[in-house]
This record gives sequence, structure tokens and C-alpha cells, in this order.
Amino acid sequence: MVQLNNTITRDGVGGVGLRPPVPGARLMRAVHGARIQPITALWVVVLAILILPIAVFLVVAVSPKLLDQGTEWFTLSAFTRAFTGATIQGFLDSLGIGLVTAVIATGIGFGLAWILLRTDAPARKITTGLIFALFLTPSYLIALGWERLLEPNGVMQVLGMHPEAIRSVIYGPAGVVVVLTVKGVPFAYLAIANALRGLGREHEDAVRVHGGSPITAAGMVLALIGPAVWSALAIVFAESVSDFGVASTLANAAHFPVATYTLYTAVQAFPVDFPLASAVSWMLMALVVVALLLQNRALKGRSYRVLSARNRPARITELSRAARVLWLVAFVALIATSLGIPILGAVSASLIDGLGTLAGSHKWDLSNYQRVLSSPSLGGALVYSTILAAITATIAIGLAVACARVLATRGTTAGGRILDIVLLAAVALPGIVFAAGYIFTYNLPQMNAIGIHIYGTNTLLLLAYLATALPSTTRLLVGTMSQLQESMSHAARVHGRGSIRTWLSITLPVISRPLLSAWLLTYSATLLELPVSQLLAPPGSQPISVGISNALGKYDYGGGTAMEVLAILSALAVVAIGYGGYRLLAPAGWRKVGATR
Repeated sequence: MVQLNNTITRDGVGGVGLRPPVPGARLMRAVHGARIQPITALWVVVLAILILPIAVFLVVAVSPKLLDQGTEWFTLSAFTRAFTGATIQGFLDSLGIGLVTAVIATGIGFGLAWILLRTDAPARKITTGLIFALFLTPSYLIALGWERLLEPNGVMQVLGMHPEAIRSVIYGPAGVVVVLTVKGVPFAYLAIANALRGLGREHEDAVRVHGGSPITAAGMVLALIGPAVWSALAIVFAESVSDFGVASTLANAAHFPVATYTLYTAVQAFPVDFPLASAVSWMLMALVVVALLLQNRALKGRSYRVLSARNRPARITELSRAARVLWLVAFVALIATSLGIPILGAVSASLIDGLGTLAGSHKWDLSNYQRVLSSPSLGGALVYSTILAAITATIAIGLAVACARVLATRGTTAGGRILDIVLLAAVALPGIVFAAGYIFTYNLPQMNAIGIHIYGTNTLLLLAYLATALPSTTRLLVGTMSQLQESMSHAARVHGRGSIRTWLSITLPVISRPLLSAWLLTYSATLLELPVSQLLAPPGSQPISVGISNALGKYDYGGGTAMEVLAILSALAVVAIGYGGYRLLAPAGWRKVGATR
């Protein structure tokens, strides 16, 4: 006798609706009904754009044969070579410069955040503009500004001056520290200011009421924004040791070896020495892991959740006349050392006809700008870079918010700690390492076999931009996300609001200003990014940074610096539109978050 199955079809009529079970039907239903969790999707993205390319490149140091870079399946010879000669000297130089730069830049960033957000100091808006101008100006452009001004047969010598004494100081470790410090100040300021902006004055008032001095009150604030301060130290240190712009310009001209340039030398050698470059990358990552461990040890077991709907705007402190004079002196010194002298060098070089060549007249005119603007390649390059930078910034912000939320969650899981290590370690890797990793990974036969054909395309360049932007953008938002009290979202959910409405009505208004800042900074940094653009730009496409580099490489200093000035002006215009649009179009309640009175 045949046993009938109890499964009934949609007909549901007598024996017609009876059928035997379909093998695997329950499994198929489970697969079709399954949904990818947000954290899973986040890890897939991180794996594709960060972990996989980095891992493929790093494995070259221990298994060069795996990627056809040698004859050995396992070896430590690359590390042996990395700990000798100029390579180890460059590593030690980078370590010392990173420590000095991180401390100085974070101190300046905290001071700027306090002055601009808590006092009535003059020129506050100008200082904010200076900070964004510093961020959007790549380190290699700042260094080149100094070089154009001080180099033999440069601007100062054309004007009849003799800058040998200043040149001997700037062309060395001191000059490298100066450039990297001013480049680190925007990172430190924004990480600290985003946390300080949402902190009310009640904690400082409590200290003063109980007899504490202003210095004690400032120490209390410093303790409350601990995550932002440690994030500033970590990101400035990582940015300094991984910087390639200064390494390839000012440090190279001064014959001062640093780790990133020894890595670049290994990549540019013939034959290419990728194992040595990979070993140097391991050493750079080790520095950042130590910084991360120190950060976690300092913050372990403490809570910094001080931002809630009950926070009141901080009152503005009126500075005395002596304090105003002291601030103005410091402000002028900051402008001069950070952008004043480099801008003077770049702008003056762009106005000298034929600077760097024997063909020009060395007259002061606008011929360089006329020549650049009449070239079809400049307009197309600027538009091309603008589109890619906008796309990169938008995607990076979405991913960075998700990553920062995971990192800011109390009782972070093992996955969150791994994500923290991955993101901070990625900050230390120079852009040229990401580019090499993408070349290796997405040009492998295995990738072509599974249908991934993005090598030599805009997609690959965009992914590399995103990989270089995501770690820094996440670190900038960690301080802000750490201050969000979960009770606000819980209260909205209790009153019937879904996840999306809760995010739009509760979370977004609180973090809208930091999000805008992070977007503008990511856009500006991507617009003039150099190493990734050089190695991964598709055939026939020229990002603006590559066009500038090509002009300077041909000793067309006037044309190259004219392109620099135009590119930076376009980025400043986007920043002005962004903040102007926020001030005009954002709801009044959004603008009051973090406002002062």
C-alpha cells in the first residue's frame, strides 16, 4: 500500500492535492526566505575592499612564489633585508616623526577646538576655513610650495634673495615634521571638535563651583572626550608614518629616508621588489597595532556617553585683551607655517613664465593659467576627478557610519575589535600599497575565472579610493558615535517608530554636522589623491593629481602650480557650497545641535 503525503497543493481538492515531498524543499524555502543581515553585508564590503587586497599584498613577504614574485613558498628573507641598511633607518625615522607629529598636532587641534567653540576669539570663521584648506591640500602640494620658494633658482632667487639658511632647516627632519604636523592638525581638530561641540558646559561649571581652576576644568573636558583625543593621536600618527607625499618630495630632496619612500623604491625597482615592499608594510602595520593597543588600554572599562537630548549649548567665554593678542600671534604663526608660505611659493611660481625651464622669460603674468585653461585635458581631468571624489565620499560616509557605530557599541564583540584593528591598520598603509594590492588581487586568474573583470576600469579606481578613504572617515566619526546615548533611539522605538524613521528623526539631526564635515573632507582628500591615481587610473583617463604630477615631472613648474591652484580653488568652492547649503537649508533644530550661545 502506498502511503500518501500530507502536503496539500493550492488546489487542496481530494487526492489531486496530495503529492510526495520534494527533496530539499525545506532547504530551498529557507534559502529563499533568508535575508542578509546588515552586519554581514558590512563585513562583505570590508573584506572586498580592505582585507582581501591588503592580505594578498602582505602575503608576498612570506610566500613570494604564491604570486609569482619568487621561487620560495615560505621565506623570511624579505624581513631580513628590511631590517638592514637604509630600510631600517627609514623605519626608525618614520617612527620618530610619527610620535612627534601626533603629539604636536593633537595638542594644536585641541587648542583650536577649544578656542573656536568655547571663546569669542576673533577670526574664528577664517580659522575654520584654514583648517579645511589644510585638509584638502595634499602634503605633497604643501611640500612643493616650500620647494618652489626655497629651491636653487626658485622664486626667492628669481627675486634676488638668498634663502640658503632657511633651506638648510626646511630641507631636513625639521621641515618634514612641520609639513606633517600641519597636515595632521585638521584630523585632530575635527575628531576633537565633533566631540567637544556636543558637550555642554555643566561639567566644567561643576568643577569650578567646587573650587577647581580653569586648568582643572579643561582637564575634566579632556577626560570626557577621551575617545576623540585618542582617535586624534592614533589617526595623526598613522597618517604621518604612512604619508607618501612628503616622502617623495621634501624628504627625498633632503636625502632623509622614511619608510614609505623605501617601500616606493622597492615597487619602482627593476625588477620590482614586491617582497621587500610587503615587508616594510608589515613593519608599518606593527606600529599602528601598538598604537591601537595603547588606545584600548587607556579607554578600557570607561564610559563616555555624555551626549543626550538634555545637553545645553555651551556658553561662550569672553577673552581678555592679552588673550586676544596672544591668540592673534598664534593664529598668524599657524597661517604662515601651514599655508601662507606654501601658498606664496605655489602662487608666485604659477605667475612666473617658464619657471623651471630655459624657454620662458621669467616675467610675471598669467600665461601659465591661460595655457592650462586652454588645454582640453585640464577641464576633463578636473570633472573626472570631481565625479569620482563625490561618489567616493557618499559611499564612504554610509559605510563609515556603520563601522563607527560598531566600534562605539559598548561591550564590543570580537568582530568589532577585529574591525577596529583592520580599519586602523589600513590607515597606516600608504596609498601605493593599496594600489599594489588591487593590482595583485583583481588581476589574478581566479578573479577572471569567477567573472570579476574590473582591472583597468573606473570601478577598480573607485574601489581603491574608497579603501583609502574609509578608515580615516570612520576614525573621524567614532568620537561622535561614542557619545550617542542609546536611550534616545530606544524611546523612539517604544513610541512606535521604525528603524528608518528613528534614524531620520533622532540620530541624523544629532550627527548631521559631523557627517557633512566628514563628507567634505573625504571629497577633498580624494580629489587630489596621487599614488592610487597614478597606478590605477584607466587608460585614457587622467585624474587631476596625475596631470599636476606630469607637469612638474617635466620641469613645467609654472604650469603645474597653476593646475594646483585651480584644483584647490574648485575644492574650496565645493566646501563653501556644502556649508552654505547646510546653513540655509538644514532645519533649525539640526543647526542648534552643538551650537553655542
